[in-house]
Amino acid sequence: MSDLILARVSQSLATEQSLESLVRQLLEMLEMVTEMESTYLTKVDVDTRLQHILYARNSKQMHIPEGLSVPWDETLCKRAIDDNCFYSDNVPERWPDCTAAQALEITTFLSTPVHLPDGTFYGTLCATSKQQHKLSHRGEQVLHLFAGLIAQYIQKESLVSQLQEANAALIAYSYTDVLTRLPNRRAIFENMDTLFSLASHLNRNVIVAYIDLDHFKQINDRFGHEAGDQFLIQVGQRLTNWRSEHDIIGRLGGDEFLAVCLADENDPSPQARLHTLKDRLQQQIRGEYQIEGEVLFYPGASLGVIEINPRETDVDSALHAADSAMYQDKKRKDKTPFVTH
Repeated sequence: MSDLILARVSQSLATEQSLESLVRQLLEMLEMVTEMESTYLTKVDVDTRLQHILYARNSKQMHIPEGLSVPWDETLCKRAIDDNCFYSDNVPERWPDCTAAQALEITTFLSTPVHLPDGTFYGTLCATSKQQHKLSHRGEQVLHLFAGLIAQYIQKESLVSQLQEANAALIAYSYTDVLTRLPNRRAIFENMDTLFSLASHLNRNVIVAYIDLDHFKQINDRFGHEAGDQFLIQVGQRLTNWRSEHDIIGRLGGDEFLAVCLADENDPSPQARLHTLKDRLQQQIRGEYQIEGEVLFYPGASLGVIEINPRETDVDSALHAADSAMYQDKKRKDKTPFVTH
């Protein structure tokens, strides 16, 4: 039996699997060694004072339900820890005040705390029976061995989860403009590829708006770089409030932003669509800004707004065309200086 258990444990640990899969195999082996009716793993939430039955194996009449949550202070496990008594084959006499044990008709109880490698108390690994069972040395050894293996596996899963979260955060950071929290140039290009594919599938055109913030250098020179940063952040917020579903809003860098959206088929002509979107964007950007305790009236940006067929024009070409249109707009627009109130 010992050789069989060791062989199964080795095979289980060598196989990449979930915590649930591993625990269920260990509970089955624990039942074989202890000859108990139910074996189960619990997790204890010390803050809420609740014990949760995570996984259970019930082979005979006794039934320990998975998903059950019970007050921690009323459990056999808590009494076993408090009394430093982790085995009893006469539970009704040992803990006569435990109503849960009475309801389940538990006679024999075997338990051990599960502590993670960092010392954190996680829960308990238990075996119970309605019948009296003597505790064998082998059964006690297997119980402690399995509790240690589960603790190690939980710690490993926790570390893997933390690494995955950190990696996801790093990826998100690499796609986000640090100042405005908008998508950065890298994210813009990838999102545009997706939007172009969607537009092609829907047989829709795409409108690309290249935004250059006129007078930004003057704002930096007059109010300082922190004020300039505040202005960029507020512009980003206004553009975010403007966007609709599927629209792309991002910061290319410096004082340049980009807005990309599907063309509105309800407008009568491409020129009308471009005029409508350009006017909406300009109205969104133009206006009063609270900068360093002063009110700044910003007259607007230079906008290069174009409409392209995504089946004929790629992302790079679309950006280049929008950039050229923006410079044309910058040359002909009225250079009205900003004023403060």
